[in-house]
Amino acid sequence: MVSPRTQARRYAALALYQWRLTGEDPMAIKRHMLDDPDWLDAVSASLQGIDEDEALASAHRFRFNLELFEQLLAGVPERIEPIDAQLSRFLDRPIEQVDPVELAILRIGAFEILFSAAIPDGVAINEAVELTKLLGAHEGHKYVNGVLDKIARHQAVARRAAERPGGEG
Repeated sequence: MVSPRTQARRYAALALYQWRLTGEDPMAIKRHMLDDPDWLDAVSASLQGIDEDEALASAHRFRFNLELFEQLLAGVPERIEPIDAQLSRFLDRPIEQVDPVELAILRIGAFEILFSAAIPDGVAINEAVELTKLLGAHEGHKYVNGVLDKIARHQAVARRAAERPGGEG
């Protein structure tokens, strides 16, 4: 069974992917997702590998962390410039050329590394890698892992420098 936080990241990745493609307000996308339980059930079943013909057990319906989902849908667009700036430092191509699904996942992972102190970097990276295995291109998880690992290392060095006497902290 998928944890509620993992499921929230899955839904957030789908919503942020839609945001990138359509330019629609992320909160409107959220409302659409929450207002259409049949669609959300179908997405949930698909993400969990449940056959379309199988009924989704009530235990699986809407079993996601709404707080994290909302935090990601608000936080990533709000901080898109610093997120994309960090991503661009470690990408091997222009950000516009990154697969849109993988870019949504990279943005979630980068947001958690850069702005969510309560989430360990390793957890953010692992969640992004697993999400890419599910939704991304073949072998895309290796790319996501490499980029987010570089961001996490860079942030760790910056945090240590800021904590030293005479640092920026």
